[in-house]
Amino acid sequence: MSDPEKPIRGRGTRLNPEGRFESRRREDFDEDWPHDEDAPPPTTELFIDHARTIITRNDSPDIPFTQSVNPYRGCEHGCVYCYARPAHAYLNLSPGLDFETKLFYKPDAAALLEEELRKPGYRPEWISLGANTDPWQPVERRLGITRGILEVLARFRHPVGIVTKGAAIIERDLDLLAVMARDQLVMVAISITTLDPELKRTLEPRESAPATRLRVMRRLADAGVPVMVMFSPVIPAVNDAEMERVLEAARDAGARHASYTMLRLPYEVRDLFRDWLQTHLPLRADHVMSLVRQTRGGRDYDSDYATRMRGQGVLADVIAQRFRAACRRLGLNTERFSGLSTAHFRVPPRSGDQLGLEI
Repeated sequence: MSDPEKPIRGRGTRLNPEGRFESRRREDFDEDWPHDEDAPPPTTELFIDHARTIITRNDSPDIPFTQSVNPYRGCEHGCVYCYARPAHAYLNLSPGLDFETKLFYKPDAAALLEEELRKPGYRPEWISLGANTDPWQPVERRLGITRGILEVLARFRHPVGIVTKGAAIIERDLDLLAVMARDQLVMVAISITTLDPELKRTLEPRESAPATRLRVMRRLADAGVPVMVMFSPVIPAVNDAEMERVLEAARDAGARHASYTMLRLPYEVRDLFRDWLQTHLPLRADHVMSLVRQTRGGRDYDSDYATRMRGQGVLADVIAQRFRAACRRLGLNTERFSGLSTAHFRVPPRSGDQLGLEI
């Protein structure tokens, strides 16, 4: 039995609380039994997600896209702050360890996507890939679900906006991304939360190293793929002091656009993050949460569409001013991004399709 007071190697949280929809609660106790200090960390389990459709649509006013594709539910990266964790409660699983060890994948994702793109009434709008959990998390290296999705989008010449931290794996797909970039079909946003490898190890344990993300940014930019850096999330008194250094390092690696979001702690994420603070930054824990509340109207989290991404109050305003000043100084967000084009969209013929007649 591992020590419940110690972090689990390679995992973002040591907690596994019940989801908010479960009717029963359990409490762990050990009666001072001896602990096995060398117990292996929890292993990753894979489950098939029998999805009937693959494109998810939304009308959230603070999100710049209306449709997205998510090949996975759950994420092995284990970022303790991940706002997607509460979605595991809908599966009667924990947003804690279950979220990073019990993963659901959609083996038919590429076929489902092709089917939807072929529908006569479909009108192309750019698709967000990575809006929920990371499409290039470690299991993608052997499952290749995201690669299959990209291949479909490339064949249909359909635009896609990508958000990822899995830079070590997205590099595998540079051949497709470079070709798509020629027709303004792709933009890649790579999220960098910190340049400190030690902080990264505890905050986002199975993510690519900061140096790897910067190296892949450079490779993407050199291949003609538009690159954005996302300093996300901004955590007061944890990583906010790094903002300018992260933006400068990304600019030097080829990023021409930048964005940021404030830390979001919806539902169960709040308690997971509080525990992370007590485990890794106990002397700063109360101070960090006090600053977080200052950006959320005195609460741990405010889901208001108008403020949930940027926060509110004096501290949030200062961070916004710092971000704008750094972008001006570094020349980020000064080039006009002409956007992702739908002009090249086409439905490729399938084997056996009757060819149209030209007169």
